[in-house]
Amino acid sequence: MNRILLAEDEEALRMLVVDTLEDEGYIVDEAADGGEAVDLYQSHPYDLVILDYMMPVFTGLEVISTIRTAETNGHTKILMLSAKSQADEQERVLQAGADYFMAKPFSPLKLLELVEEILNENN
Repeated sequence: MNRILLAEDEEALRMLVVDTLEDEGYIVDEAADGGEAVDLYQSHPYDLVILDYMMPVFTGLEVISTIRTAETNGHTKILMLSAKSQADEQERVLQAGADYFMAKPFSPLKLLELVEEILNENN
């Protein structure tokens, strides 16, 4: 069973994504800010981390830096969600260590398709 960490400060969006992923059988831990995301990441192994770009405590970029610095076994897949969808912002996110980028707003079904694609790459 795949375990996913979702860090999103907008509660309604977080609930929508969690419901979408859990309905497909994924185990989802949720964080309302970057600090919670770092704490959860340090407590559990994750197959995928989905981060909002702009969050309180730590931004998505700061969380990526923490994850990449802490990794000892393998490479955790990271998907960044952001309303900052300009090409230069996407490049910045990918250079920071994210593997994937999805612009907001997005369709929950498109997110689910991307999550399945990402997780199937590992199998």
